[in-house]
Amino acid sequence: MSESAASQRLAFVQNHLQVAACANKEEPRKKTPIESMAEEREKATFDVRELTYFLDGGEKFTQIREKFMMELERDPTFRMYDMYDVTKDQIRERTMEKFRTIVHYVSAEPVHIFTMRMQTISLIDPGFWTRFGVHYGLFFGALRGSATSAQFSHWVSKGALALNGMVGCFAMTELGHGSNVAGLETTATFDESSDQFIIHTPTVTATKWWIGGAAHTATHTVVFAQLIVRGKRYGTKSFVVQLRDPKTYTLMPGINIGDIGKKMGRDGIDNGWIQFTNVRIPRTNMLMKHTKVSRAGDVKEPPMAQLTYGALIQGRVAMVVDSGNIAKKAVTIAGRYAAVRRQFASSPHDVQETKLIDYAIHQYRLMPLLAQAYAFHFTGVETQKLYDSLMDKLESTQPGDASMQEVLDTLKETHATSAGLKAFCTWSTLNAIEACRQTLGGHGYSAYTGLATTYNDFAVHCTWEGDNTILTLQSGRYLVSCYREALAGKTQPEGVDYLNHLDTLLTQGCAVKKNEDILDFNIIQQAWGVVTANVVKKAGDDFESCLKQGMNPEGAYEECSQARLAAAKIHSFGYVFRRFAQAVQSAPEGLKAILTKVCFLYGLYSIEQNAGFFLQYRYFTPSQMDFVRAQVNVFCREVRQEYIPLIDAFNYSDYMINSPLGVYDGNVYEKYFDQVKRQNPVGGEHPYLPLIQSLLTRNVEDDEPLEDDDEDDE
Repeated sequence: MSESAASQRLAFVQNHLQVAACANKEEPRKKTPIESMAEEREKATFDVRELTYFLDGGEKFTQIREKFMMELERDPTFRMYDMYDVTKDQIRERTMEKFRTIVHYVSAEPVHIFTMRMQTISLIDPGFWTRFGVHYGLFFGALRGSATSAQFSHWVSKGALALNGMVGCFAMTELGHGSNVAGLETTATFDESSDQFIIHTPTVTATKWWIGGAAHTATHTVVFAQLIVRGKRYGTKSFVVQLRDPKTYTLMPGINIGDIGKKMGRDGIDNGWIQFTNVRIPRTNMLMKHTKVSRAGDVKEPPMAQLTYGALIQGRVAMVVDSGNIAKKAVTIAGRYAAVRRQFASSPHDVQETKLIDYAIHQYRLMPLLAQAYAFHFTGVETQKLYDSLMDKLESTQPGDASMQEVLDTLKETHATSAGLKAFCTWSTLNAIEACRQTLGGHGYSAYTGLATTYNDFAVHCTWEGDNTILTLQSGRYLVSCYREALAGKTQPEGVDYLNHLDTLLTQGCAVKKNEDILDFNIIQQAWGVVTANVVKKAGDDFESCLKQGMNPEGAYEECSQARLAAAKIHSFGYVFRRFAQAVQSAPEGLKAILTKVCFLYGLYSIEQNAGFFLQYRYFTPSQMDFVRAQVNVFCREVRQEYIPLIDAFNYSDYMINSPLGVYDGNVYEKYFDQVKRQNPVGGEHPYLPLIQSLLTRNVEDDEPLEDDDEDDE
């Protein structure tokens, strides 16, 4: 064989061997959902557990929350897997079953630990959380906040604390009045001859409405009614009225109660209506910590009526905290599904379809919602601290104390802040839940995926404890008041500190040398300060203009209501960002890098959503706003890389999430299919077979045949 032929032969053999080797090489394999989720967790650049501890306030509290989750998951009365298929009556009965378990912890745990337990329960069963909270948060809370020491001891001895002998409800809202407590129509008229109050419902619109626990459960209620003594009205006060005999559950004389029926969500609460027809109660059933009525009919009003408002703030603060918790749950479900759901291929050569989370538009839909959930979490923590500090001051301060004015200023600030944040956070979270539901595609319409029910249950937050629009206007009214005080030279509190710098802020622009310098917490805070100061100034100037036109203050406030709404909204954006930035700066070093990215995303995205204000007041130039928009996309991509570790840090167990699409391991399809089959067994008796058969076998007379259109024209 010639040398040339030998070389050709060798090349042929080598080529054959290379082809054979390729033939034996393993073909690229599609990753399972579990593997897809696992690869997401490998991207973490931070210690997930450390972030959990930071969010919970320390390792000790993380362990407590995990203990609660385990106890609830193992308690058969708290089974949640079938909650999407139970009827209204079934869920109400189940809700009542849970009382016996939870009431044990009321006296067995310190208040702050029990509060954590209830916050955990609110995530899995908001209906029970509310129904239980009606007694302890509203009824018992009213006793604690409005009763004298002797009255409080009396009602505790009757079983108000132990839920032994009485179950309470809170009769404030009326059919014709909600947020306007001062306008309630129910009357409490003092009868000096018998030393009694006569509680009466004078009109249909005075019917107590939406009263949780009234329809079937409550034996007693705290009623808000107009105090009338010797023909003079003294405003809305609170009175304890017995509704039912606790042994027979028959209604007391003069009491009429009914069920208001099916609601949008939270069917575990037996909301009802109550009418009082000349119901007599002892004078001492009026809660007299603040306003007092003597046996002789003398009325003594509190020297500082504002002090009675402190207890009303608690519910609003709780909803700010709840907004952060529910937002975290929603983005967990949507995010975990997006990490394993694959849809279409980015390239025809791809072996596997692309993850939803890798599409830029999906990142833009989800990443800002994650950032918002973190922002609301830290805002809730700080708002709770502000409220706790206020209550400590209210408990220790007496009229005449030198610190009284400071306490009243703190009360005013906390009241307005909690009102504005309650509206801002609940509106935003409700929108976030719906946005997360839509990212699930068609599966988002299934109740089993969790977000439809979460939306229905959460929606009530936007209208109870004060309608959100009304609360936002209250916040705007406070901002106008602070603006006027600032002009008069009075230093404003930290929450509205920007009003202390009106002389420099109002005309200030972003003075960075290059666009990249915008990525600084101080610059973003300054941006919100400038815009908020200008928007508040607009509301304040509109108010002053109305006064100069001869309007009274109430008319002037109403005339500038839209400006107040805008001021409160922009103020809340800036306030939430500032709380988030402060939390990042106090975070452990190992967490600062990732939290900084999330915080920048929230701040820049919020600016982008309100770009008109930043351009109107010339803080940012158009080119700077273009940079802000571009950076939102940059941070969406960066946060996406660690989205799964970031939601893992929320530390919600699969039991807490209660959604097959949000399971930790990513095995969403098998879990989803299993749940559907378990709740809807195959092979059972047909539920409406006779109806179908009667339809298909009915006698139908032959109709005249239709004419053929083709034969019409000849």
